[in-house]
Amino acid sequence: MSAQASPPLPELATPGEPRLVSVIAPCRNEAAHIDAFCDTALAQQLPQGWRLELLVADGASDDGTRDRLHARAGQDARLLVVDNPARIVSTGLNACLRRARGEVVARLDVHTAFAPDYLAECLAALAQSGADNVGGPWVAEGRTPMGRAIVAAFQSRWVVGGARSRDTAYEGEVDSVYLGCWPRATLARVGGFDETLVRNQDDEHNLRLRLAGVRVWQSPRIHSRYRPRGRLAELFAQQQQYGYWRPFVLRKHGQPGSVRQLVPMVFVAALVVLTLTSVWFRAPWLLLLGAYAAYLALASVLAARQAAGARRGAFGPLLWRLPGVIAAYHLGYGLGGWRGLLDMLWGRPPGAALTRLTR
Repeated sequence: MSAQASPPLPELATPGEPRLVSVIAPCRNEAAHIDAFCDTALAQQLPQGWRLELLVADGASDDGTRDRLHARAGQDARLLVVDNPARIVSTGLNACLRRARGEVVARLDVHTAFAPDYLAECLAALAQSGADNVGGPWVAEGRTPMGRAIVAAFQSRWVVGGARSRDTAYEGEVDSVYLGCWPRATLARVGGFDETLVRNQDDEHNLRLRLAGVRVWQSPRIHSRYRPRGRLAELFAQQQQYGYWRPFVLRKHGQPGSVRQLVPMVFVAALVVLTLTSVWFRAPWLLLLGAYAAYLALASVLAARQAAGARRGAFGPLLWRLPGVIAAYHLGYGLGGWRGLLDMLWGRPPGAALTRLTR
């Protein structure tokens, strides 16, 4: 399927019936989470006159996820299990779109907890803003000490560069929103998700929307909580994957989703060049390392203070973990970006380790 073409959408729900919102979600090997996700999605409190269908694209799960989905689909006709043999997010989302019948389509995530009125607020934001994609702020929630440090960095403007998606009070136009909710007509016009991208397909889709002249809108009344990676090694690997696919989006559109996404690559390049030339230019190398160490210390203090708030005893455990967490965000993303750029320039296929990940 062409990256720009829209998945062929089926006919709308039968006229005269309640209006339909199609909820789409990809998954693979989520036996530990799939029941809670389905419970949350199917219990959404919709405005009067609306109903939902839930389409879950299973990427050939082998841990019992698929059996649970089919069992639940047999109990609730609103749930439809869709095959996703390619096992990646973009193909799963498009497989759902080919079956979705709603006049509005909303994407949900298996690792995110949603407020009961999440979809209702999405529908309200679409109606009130007139935008073509709406969503809420990207709010994370950690459950382990390291997970809470990862969240503290994730939510800090000193780490993520002031991204509005992390601002829980902001309402207005944005570059990109978490997950998304679209009028069916918008997806029919701009197309579905780029199946050549294993990661960053959502950022690319939002960039394509903006290049088409439509608006992306964030509402603070749309509430959800994302559960990120809980271990430092997992975070580093995830950021490598995100960075890896950034050059492919840049090549496709001739511009990044935002300039801040290129900063980690610039930092890694400067670090490598100065390290290689440190015999001759030791002072600039030491200056860069010293400046980054000072930044890590300051950013860690600010992120820990923001995350700890008034909670006694929370500041210290966050503070000593945060320098490593922040470095994992930046170095993982930057190194992944350079690996992706080199693979792209040399015409090599994407790394095998980066081709079958859905979360």
